[in-house]
Amino acid sequence: MAKKGKSQILVEFWTAKVVFAFLGFLPRSAAVAIGLAFGRFGFSVLGGMRRTALVNLELAYPTMALEERLKIAKGSFKNLGRVLGEMSKLRHATSEQVRDLVDLDEDGDIYTAFHKLKRDGRGIMVITGHLGNWELLAFAIAVAFEPFSYLARPIDNPRIEEMTWRFRTQFGNRPLNKTNSAMTAISILREGRALGIVADVNAHPKEGVFVPYFHVQACTPGGAATIARRSGAVLFPLFCVWDDKSRKYKLVRGRTIDPVKTDDRKADLVATTAAYTAEIEAIVRKYPDQWMWSHKRWKTRPKGEAEIYR
Repeated sequence: MAKKGKSQILVEFWTAKVVFAFLGFLPRSAAVAIGLAFGRFGFSVLGGMRRTALVNLELAYPTMALEERLKIAKGSFKNLGRVLGEMSKLRHATSEQVRDLVDLDEDGDIYTAFHKLKRDGRGIMVITGHLGNWELLAFAIAVAFEPFSYLARPIDNPRIEEMTWRFRTQFGNRPLNKTNSAMTAISILREGRALGIVADVNAHPKEGVFVPYFHVQACTPGGAATIARRSGAVLFPLFCVWDDKSRKYKLVRGRTIDPVKTDDRKADLVATTAAYTAEIEAIVRKYPDQWMWSHKRWKTRPKGEAEIYR
């Protein structure tokens, strides 16, 4: 990727800053409404992202009617707008604001399962994806359970990265550079603490393994499985999704997974990655209009296969 010039960095930074400041000044209902409008507008004008979303939906749901795939795609863009609107109001969030926005169910199954693992001394690798509001999920974990570290790729605009870092470190959370923090991550988990990772993105062949995702082979980052195997941590799929009935977000989780550990490290890596990817898929199938279908999830193909996105 070409390095950005100073002018581009400043334009992007001030655009982001002005948009967040404007939305942040408004009542939450207005900020979210404008965010949703941005999402609808984006679906109309961002032709490349729209085409990617529809290609992905055809791969994932080959027998689904086009009208239904269009509905899901539109919902996906609106969800991105909702994330923008919601997060603009949480630049100086309090625990009470997070509890008002998210049903943390602090006496429920997720809370009980998390704290049982903590009592057992297990490191917990929180596996999540671009579903619902993944930024809000980090706040919810810190409020309901404990502040935690999570692996993230730095934004390619240093000014926006700095602004985002200040936002994300509220409540004591700590983002770690995804490319050079493996040993730090392993140490955190061996100490029985929690670590998060977004694990539903396309990977370069050198960094990923091919596992099924919606019945199509997808090159998936292998770091989560490797770190869990080396640290002895469990994988804990967890998401924060919007619930129209309650008009709040809620936490939903998949099956807790122990990393596979045999004498065949490579096979273990594939098996563990396939297991948590299946859990991500199961949750996405329940809330398909809240997943980021505009990401080129199947871009990397097995050797000899044709490109999907043309």
